[in-house]
Amino acid sequence: MIIVTGATGLLGSQTVDRLLERVPAETVGVSVRDPARAAGLAARGVRVRRGDFTDPGSLAEAFEGATQVLIVSANQTGAAAVAQHTAAIDAAVAAGARRVLYTSHQGAGEHSLFEPMPDHAATERHLAAAGIPYTSLRNGFYTGTVPRLLGRALETGELAAPADGPVSWTAHADLAEAAAVILADEGRFDGPTPPLTAPEALDLADAAAILGEITGRSVRRVVVDDEEWVAGLVGHGVPQEQAAMLLGMFHASRRGEFAATDPELEKLLGRPATSLRAVLEAPRA
Repeated sequence: MIIVTGATGLLGSQTVDRLLERVPAETVGVSVRDPARAAGLAARGVRVRRGDFTDPGSLAEAFEGATQVLIVSANQTGAAAVAQHTAAIDAAVAAGARRVLYTSHQGAGEHSLFEPMPDHAATERHLAAAGIPYTSLRNGFYTGTVPRLLGRALETGELAAPADGPVSWTAHADLAEAAAVILADEGRFDGPTPPLTAPEALDLADAAAILGEITGRSVRRVVVDDEEWVAGLVGHGVPQEQAAMLLGMFHASRRGEFAATDPELEKLLGRPATSLRAVLEAPRA
């Protein structure tokens, strides 16, 4: 049985949907913190069980009978995230899974300037040492981040943010489909995959230009001082620690940590990857 964790989240839910297009429902199980939220999957024949990374004891039942387990990374950072991921990996091994897959990131690295990236790297090290075959999905940076970075650009005519660098923005839907393809073709990748990314890397000046072309409005890219930007977030109620973590994303992109592109995602999909333009156009379609 293929077990997918986080199956009511944005990436996990889409992965299960795409997986059910490829394998019978009775061969798919999900591990979710709130089974009531997965009632629709249960109605489709998917096995639904409670599993919580912060309650490792719950994972034994959630992973029972697993042949493969896809661990969707937690919405945490730091030691808490790594502890949750390692607990899930250990539970999958104990359940007898033949392969463990993990949704990592193209920028995973011990010395990254963006806090979640060392977390991914630490999880990958634990996964590699677990003693069973594994696949680390080196997902591109989610395109869904861009609308949040745009902020009030359409109202003000300015996309104001710290200096950045090119990022190979990649759609959740594409990465979910790729994960489903890899799960349905067990063993397609051993160890880390190539970067699973869209084919071009764009910075926020590019995003501003695309937004302007879509809307017919002038959107100017304005570079804001790092500390001024953090202070603005804090002034709007964002905790200082979180604001500093978000600034790390800009520092890392300036260093080119998210600029890599690779054709592997489009090979898996058998079609072009979804562009940043298409994602920004979607709400206006």
